[in-house]
Amino acid sequence: MMSENRSILQSIVKLRAVVPEDAFTAGILGSERLGNGIVIGADGLILTIGYLITEATDVWLTVNGREVAGHALAYDQVTGFGLVLPLEALDVAPLQLGSSAGIQAGDTARLLRHPEFAREQEVEILLRREFAGTWEYLVDGAIFTVPAHPHWSGAALVDHQGSLVGLGSLLVRETVSGEETNANMFVPIDLLKPILNDLLTRGRANRQTRPWLGVYAVEVSGKVYVTGVADGSPAQIADMREGDLISQVGDIEVRTLAQFYRVLWSTGPAGIGVPLTLVRGGTVVNLLVKSVDRTALLKRPQAH
Repeated sequence: MMSENRSILQSIVKLRAVVPEDAFTAGILGSERLGNGIVIGADGLILTIGYLITEATDVWLTVNGREVAGHALAYDQVTGFGLVLPLEALDVAPLQLGSSAGIQAGDTARLLRHPEFAREQEVEILLRREFAGTWEYLVDGAIFTVPAHPHWSGAALVDHQGSLVGLGSLLVRETVSGEETNANMFVPIDLLKPILNDLLTRGRANRQTRPWLGVYAVEVSGKVYVTGVADGSPAQIADMREGDLISQVGDIEVRTLAQFYRVLWSTGPAGIGVPLTLVRGGTVVNLLVKSVDRTALLKRPQAH
């Protein structure tokens, strides 16, 4: 078992990404990002959480005590998965992709991070449910684990057969049986399988590009409120404001964050004008927000 653990841990690399100060995401995510990567391919292909490598000009991978340059190959905005290709041979056995379908509350799993961050630990699956992020992000069947841990970005959730079942994304607060607790959210690995080949060959998944507004929102008591807008985003250009209540998308009333996203994305592809009904200080405001493809605002990785 010890040799097996050592072999699996060698598949976890330390990832450091450098992003220009003027990058679209630098103000929120920083210009230097640190986390984990997971070797999933015989050629050294690395899976990580995409926000670590968004707009990165340089990616460095620490494996077996040496630092290797990498190329940010792809980032899927829908799932959050990112891929990095090392520019030198890593000579590391890949971690096999498992199945997240059978993972359920009460199960236990192993949490792996690069040894410089933390040792392996056992975690419990707290629950599985959809997760709606404040930044126009929605994941079906997200995996939540306890105890919460630091250095979650790109961490590997591994089943007891040694296969990868989830990718570390966030630290969140969850309420279970009336009690709040810290937990980590993992993106289910089954979401990667249908798009992996497209990410490798095309750099993006073969699906209709979703309309993006650049709005940050929260759900409170059956209502969706704007908490901020991204600089230079369609939401800012259309004069959406912090504190606005999003009442309708088109003629459909929205009451939850997940519903807001689903209705928004159903209006059509990126570039479509999205009609919104807002309530601002007791006054109804109607806006037509011209959406964009979010990737068009991001700096592209340099070719190597």
